[in-house]
Amino acid sequence: MNSINLDIERKEILNRYRGLLRDCSDKTNKEDKKRIRKAFNIAVEAHKDMRRKSGEPYIYHPIDVARIAAKDIGLGTSSIICALLHDVVEDTDYSLEDIERIFDSKVARIIDGLTKISDVYDQNVSMQAENFRKMLLTLSDDVRVILIKLADRLHNMRTLSSMPKHKQLKIASETLYLYAPLAHRLGLYAIKTELEDLGLKYTKSEIYKAISEKLAESKRSRVRYINKFTIPLKEELNKQEFDYTITGRPKSIFSIRNKMLQQGVEFEEVFDKFAIRIIVKAKPEDEKSFCWRVYSIVTDFYKPNPDRLRDWISTPKANGYESLHTTVMGPNGKWVEVQIRTERMNDIAEKGFAAHWKYKGSNSKESNLDNWINRIRELLENPDANAIDFVDNFKMNLFSEEIFIFTPNGDLKTLPKDATPLDFAYEIHTEVGSHCLGAKVNGKLVPFSHLLKSGDQVEIITSNKQSPKEDWLSFVKTSRARSKIKNSLNEEKKKIGQEGKELLLRKLRHIKINFNHKTENEMIKFFNLKNSLEMYFLFGTGKLNNKHIRSFVNTKNQGWYGLLKRKISSKENKNNNVHETVKKVNSQPIILFGNDDQILDYKLAKCCSSIGGDDIFGFTTINEGIKVHNINCPNAIQLQSRFAYRIIKAKWATIDNLEYSAVLRVSGFDQIGLVNKITKLISKEMNVNISSINIKSNNGVFEGRLSVIVINKVHLESLISKLETIEGIESVERL
Repeated sequence: MNSINLDIERKEILNRYRGLLRDCSDKTNKEDKKRIRKAFNIAVEAHKDMRRKSGEPYIYHPIDVARIAAKDIGLGTSSIICALLHDVVEDTDYSLEDIERIFDSKVARIIDGLTKISDVYDQNVSMQAENFRKMLLTLSDDVRVILIKLADRLHNMRTLSSMPKHKQLKIASETLYLYAPLAHRLGLYAIKTELEDLGLKYTKSEIYKAISEKLAESKRSRVRYINKFTIPLKEELNKQEFDYTITGRPKSIFSIRNKMLQQGVEFEEVFDKFAIRIIVKAKPEDEKSFCWRVYSIVTDFYKPNPDRLRDWISTPKANGYESLHTTVMGPNGKWVEVQIRTERMNDIAEKGFAAHWKYKGSNSKESNLDNWINRIRELLENPDANAIDFVDNFKMNLFSEEIFIFTPNGDLKTLPKDATPLDFAYEIHTEVGSHCLGAKVNGKLVPFSHLLKSGDQVEIITSNKQSPKEDWLSFVKTSRARSKIKNSLNEEKKKIGQEGKELLLRKLRHIKINFNHKTENEMIKFFNLKNSLEMYFLFGTGKLNNKHIRSFVNTKNQGWYGLLKRKISSKENKNNNVHETVKKVNSQPIILFGNDDQILDYKLAKCCSSIGGDDIFGFTTINEGIKVHNINCPNAIQLQSRFAYRIIKAKWATIDNLEYSAVLRVSGFDQIGLVNKITKLISKEMNVNISSINIKSNNGVFEGRLSVIVINKVHLESLISKLETIEGIESVERL
């Protein structure tokens, strides 16, 4: 039986390899194919005894990653080789030197960038953040590292079902937090969309399932509608002799979900659930005019929504994306989004950075991508930046909408939405930002907090006496500005810290205290500070002074008596803590943590208020012990991604005969006696206690919040179902 299975697997490996060769046939010659074959043979041999969590041969993974790199991103031979070998150095006996000897230094360098950090890491720093920073360091050398890493992440997401649930949640959260926005920023829209949908599938599985089922149900009618919509357009495009293709596609599940949240509507009420894409063939000099001619044809047949026109042809997005978007009223009163672009624009939209290099030189607008890469390099040049701070700074501008601002000379600068004059100043030059005294927007003086809008003309006023201030950090949106301000403040802090150190040493010498590394650490611990720089800075600013030094010396001089006293005190506190823990465990539901099902002290996080039966996880805080969050908590994705090393598996040990507080948002049409109906159902029919009720009515509609005490999740869901049956109530939502 095993030999049959092995034979089937060998055939499948060869089929996948042949599929890879087909996917890259237009980019490879005979010599390229020889090199790919060599990489394939090495990968097969290196991974021959390895299997994935699903039970499949491990070699399936690198082959499929290489196929994504070739087909979906459009990468060439070197990248395909690197994709095939991306786990070989980390997981097998092959070294980077071996790879360089067999292939070349370029391949070895890319694989080095793809190899994960395996060293011991600081427990106060996210491993994921460190890995992400290391990956981005390769931007300075070769952007292909990032592109292959995205292909790797996409395949891991496609095969995530075989992983344990807690790992699914961690990986999916990390994907939504960092990798999907990164794909967007590099112009890989197809990959971005798939990563988002798969991320939603594992973080909000019920929501994902409900939307996907509704999309499947409406597929046939959607196809009929698209055909009806495009008939007159095709006739006119043919008449005017355009070389074109028209495709229709539903909006992604993730984007539909976002619209439901943003607009506070149900699936049926999202007005543009599908889009039409018209791709025309055009010479570079005709691209703009052809797209506007097609727009004219579309709007001749269907009325456009003037607020939904997006012209990214005249002013492309910073990632190189060019397209003309409009939303028009189609047959039967349905809104339809229409995207109009050329073949070149579509290539860049689908394959992002890889296509950018293909067309580089044909259109100067693509230089925006190069500018972005340079900005990331600037962020990476700061050796003092904490990994988590770096990731936060990096993420700030990954997924933001863009605005276009003019200099006094008429030059155009691209900034994220809600950027301020300070962001604009740092966009011009670091020195301009650091010496920014004020700004004029459209000729009028404005404060630093002023939010810029597309089309604003901004003039920066500078002074050599001005320098960055701490409060500037609250006025900036861009990672560049934030990073530069922090660097300046740190330099100033170091200067003050040096003065503070000299002051401290003088004072300690005066009272005959020998200052060494041991004393320094004792003082940091005594004052409960993070590091020596913070301590010296506080002495330099006068926040720590003679009084504090005397307090430290007195404690130090207590000797054995003081030590004994502290030990006794510590023991008492420990005993008290034990009693307190028992007390707490007995007064709230028991939750089991980790793989060993340990009973530990915890608190329920206030941001999501979990109740018995909810899917939960534990998060180890720095000061407040373990906090338990619902997996649907609004903060779950951020916590799982940034601090995965502090996440603990958690499950309910007992969920019955206990009471939990839950908050419900109720809305609908106002009617006489409605409040009475609600309270009667909750208190009498369901036998549920109401902690509080707050209902506001406005012009015939109402919205209210109910705080109720329930036994578990099933009890709460039953209550919600009953409330939805009351006439006048449109929606009941748990908060």
